[in-house]
Amino acid sequence: MDNIKRRIKWLIGMAIANLFFANAISQSLDDSTANGSDHNLIEVVQEPLLVKWSSGDFNITGKGDNPQWNKTEWTSLIKLDTGGSDYKSKFKVLASEKGIYILFQGEDDKITTSDYKDMDKIWNGDVFEVFFQTDTKETKYFEYEVNQFEKQLLLTISNSKDGLSWIPFNEYDRNTYGTINKVEILGGPQELDAKIASWSAEVFISYKSLGLLSQVPPKSGTLWNANFYRSDYDTGSEVRWSWSSTIEQSFHDLDKFLPIKFE
Repeated sequence: MDNIKRRIKWLIGMAIANLFFANAISQSLDDSTANGSDHNLIEVVQEPLLVKWSSGDFNITGKGDNPQWNKTEWTSLIKLDTGGSDYKSKFKVLASEKGIYILFQGEDDKITTSDYKDMDKIWNGDVFEVFFQTDTKETKYFEYEVNQFEKQLLLTISNSKDGLSWIPFNEYDRNTYGTINKVEILGGPQELDAKIASWSAEVFISYKSLGLLSQVPPKSGTLWNANFYRSDYDTGSEVRWSWSSTIEQSFHDLDKFLPIKFE
């Protein structure tokens, strides 16, 4: 009987303690909200996307059919806008001793772009894009875009007050950029306004082309911030997909980029 009484007293004591603790937490939340600081109570930490290393450099085809790609999983892009079709879009990323490999893939009904050249404003048509901020202490970052005709744009950008963009000097041919891309079109011809089912882009970005940035080349454990992105114009207006779901107006918002970590 004494054991039962002691057990009951213990349970009552625990209930009172829990009630007191819950009231204290509630009061703390109320006070923090009143002070306008409720967003500081819980900090959501984004787990870095792990970038695995390839066994060596390899030829790209646009199909992502090299066995090296089996080392890593697909990551989905999130549709940000309400218009247009809900095209499934995704990407993979690998690193090597010489550069970064990115594989994009997305459903599509139509090739919507213009007869652009390399370094033209290809963002006014269908593109896949990647952004790398290799050092979060600096406002410099790298942007790469590719369209369905393998036309590309690469920039190193300073997100300073006045802003500054740098385009690689290309006196001879596109091979001097230090990048390679291949595109695969499925379900239709590689022609302007052609009806298709999907397209993929396989890209190699050498560390040479990232030469104005810090922490290049990366090592095991190196952290960069990044974003992966798709823009589609089948509706006549831009419809956007992004790895970072918090992007609002501009894909150049560095504080919305997410971390990647080299294995």
